[in-house]
Amino acid sequence: MSITNATTLRKNLFGYLDAAAVNDEKIIVTTKNGNAAIVSEEYLRSLEETCFLCGLPGMAQSIREGMATPLEECEELDWKKELS
Repeated sequence: MSITNATTLRKNLFGYLDAAAVNDEKIIVTTKNGNAAIVSEEYLRSLEETCFLCGLPGMAQSIREGMATPLEECEELDWKKELS
């Protein structure tokens, strides 16, 4: 994670954007009015999806139960069959 101020960000904008997009680096930009963050699009979409799934009633509990299920008790799913 990098921390920079707005002036330095302006001078090196493309470098910071590449660091976020290519290297998945999180950049915190400090300003007089508060801080902001720059993250990759992939990271943002992943975070949004996680928030959405955890917001569904019962989903978090279902995920916890699934994680606690031993592999021997799991059934293999035929995705091609399920999606057709």
